[in-house]
Amino acid sequence: MIVQRRAVSAVLAAAALLLTAGCSSGDGDTPGKGGDKAPSRTTASPTGQAAETPPAQGTVKVLRTVAEGLNSPWGLAPLPDGDLLVSSRDDATITRVDGESGKKTELGEVPGVSPAGEGGLMGLALSPDFASDHMIYAYFTSASDNRIVRVLYDEQRAAGDQLGAPDTIFKGIPKGYIHNGGRIAFGPDRMLYAGTGESGDTGLSQKKESLGGKILRLTPEGEPAPGNPFPDSPVYSYGHRNVQGLAWDSKQRLFASEFGQDTWDELNAIKSGDNYGWPEAEGKSDDSAYRNPLAQWGTDDASPSGIAYAEGSVWMAGLKGQRLWRIPLDGTEASADPQAFLEGEYGRLRTVVAAGGDKLWLMTSNTDGRGDPKDGDDRILQLQVT
Repeated sequence: MIVQRRAVSAVLAAAALLLTAGCSSGDGDTPGKGGDKAPSRTTASPTGQAAETPPAQGTVKVLRTVAEGLNSPWGLAPLPDGDLLVSSRDDATITRVDGESGKKTELGEVPGVSPAGEGGLMGLALSPDFASDHMIYAYFTSASDNRIVRVLYDEQRAAGDQLGAPDTIFKGIPKGYIHNGGRIAFGPDRMLYAGTGESGDTGLSQKKESLGGKILRLTPEGEPAPGNPFPDSPVYSYGHRNVQGLAWDSKQRLFASEFGQDTWDELNAIKSGDNYGWPEAEGKSDDSAYRNPLAQWGTDDASPSGIAYAEGSVWMAGLKGQRLWRIPLDGTEASADPQAFLEGEYGRLRTVVAAGGDKLWLMTSNTDGRGDPKDGDDRILQLQVT
């Protein structure tokens, strides 16, 4: 590794964290609190500067292929020095990818993972205090449930033996051959959010006491987070089918993507305590009991997975749709029709992560048993977007 590069990257990462901490809440929902405010025509850019609602049409440029030869990659977590951590759903391993050279170093295997169908080792997130505690959080399917663990990462140990024993902080999320959710992310409030699926049992989504078909909000220790909408409950929102993407805009508003069944996939603006309709509603509904998505797609065009926020838009990776969607925002509404990029060029797209400013990391998913792998799959790309 190049020491100078890591030092510069660490300074930039620290500056980005300070900017995020300085963002004020805007229209939509501030984590832990209810209520909507009127939308504004001006948003804050990722650099902290005021910017008008983004143009209706954007652009995507593939700058480079960062890494190739990944097997069933699912979660992607950028490290402060510019390297990337990648989970393998089916191998239950975590690999470090050099952000410049693409060199891959396996950290180790996470014990207790039971891969099958859509389950396995999925979402990754770094502790908010990663610089001091070196903790990696992971969401995975075990023999009995889906759960969230944290593991100590010790890069001074030999490759393949750099992960400590997993500490289970939350368990009991329903598992199935399908619809295991899996995305986790720490929000601007330093709380841990998890997207879950209803495991194929559609009735779970409307049951507030069930952990299936929900977005959960937890403390870093796995307890229900203060300010959650339901007393002593980790549930933050419900009525979801299978939440696959979580991201916040520059005003700390949460957005989530989820799979539809046969008709409509969704991108939702998440409000604490709200009901998103499944299985009573798929896509937009006339029933005021359910919160409508801000955008929806036919399932052949999306099957959405990860999302990221950059340059005033949500960027959404599509699996079956094999494309990257751009959804420009005006507050918590779409300011123009979604725009598709990279259609069919890289196959199934699993995860997209903000890389600072106008850059994104994009990871493919062609070796997951449902894709058509080509030479080099799976891969991580670096994009420049507007």
